[in-house]
Amino acid sequence: MVYNVQTMKHLKVAEARARFGEILDEAENGTPVVIERRGVRFRLTAETGGPSRTPKTALFEFVDAGVMSGQWTWKAGAKGLVFAARRKRR
Repeated sequence: MVYNVQTMKHLKVAEARARFGEILDEAENGTPVVIERRGVRFRLTAETGGPSRTPKTALFEFVDAGVMSGQWTWKAGAKGLVFAARRKRR
């Protein structure tokens, strides 16, 4: 693969550490980034086509208003999850 040197971003390691999130965004947007450390150059490019994330299904279909208000909670027991009253704080 041939890269155009003018469109490539060149950074020293210290600057790359400070701007890591921005560098990942640029690589994701298609701009190859070169990071140099002690004369060694590392080229950062984004790979596409990885495994897609599937949305997780909800654990509960309905949540009781008492649970949402903080009066009740779930506790793990020998038989699995148990619906229990929340202790009042002093």
